[in-house]
Amino acid sequence: MSQVRVHNFSISLDGFGTGEGQALETPFGHAGERLHEWLIGTQFFHAGDQLAGGTLGADNAFAAQHNPGIGAEIMGAGKFGPPGWQDDPDWKGWWGPNPPYHTPTFVLTHRPRPSIEMEGGTTFHFLDATPTETLAQVREVIGDADIRIGGGATVVRDFLAEGLVDYMHVAVVPIVLGRGVRLWDGLEALEDTYNIEPITTSSGTTHLTFTKKR
Repeated sequence: MSQVRVHNFSISLDGFGTGEGQALETPFGHAGERLHEWLIGTQFFHAGDQLAGGTLGADNAFAAQHNPGIGAEIMGAGKFGPPGWQDDPDWKGWWGPNPPYHTPTFVLTHRPRPSIEMEGGTTFHFLDATPTETLAQVREVIGDADIRIGGGATVVRDFLAEGLVDYMHVAVVPIVLGRGVRLWDGLEALEDTYNIEPITTSSGTTHLTFTKKR
């Protein structure tokens, strides 16, 4: 059976995975890019841009685990677009004609639309389904490859609540947002289900890995 994984999911010290006020101009609300500065500085993030460089070290090592073995991504409606994107038939995501996923990508929304084939191997499919139903449909498409839960916080939380995540990497960044969408709400005693290991890096980021106990 394929593994269900979460990688490079950044939250604030108070547990918010995105800020308040998401809009076309502010994809992460009032948080801006502060949740992802640790990632933006890595060599992994700048792969293919020979002039940009980027750091190595532990932050980069965690970041680079994002892609290997992944056959599909699942994301929520809020990651695919700003509030109201469902009313725009021409909206195809934030990423331009060649999104960074390069796999089948499944968007959870209460208002599905026909699939959109993009450049580079990404095809967006739109589902109105529970986490368990979604995984079943995704596995029919990709077989035994691993599945990445890309966010946002609500989607990650829903898959955790149903016990469907095998491995999760959360990057806790040293900022306090105070408002937005929290990852941990309604989740209790994950330490009973997962082996949890922390590593803090020179960027001030604490990387938490959750590996499901067998």
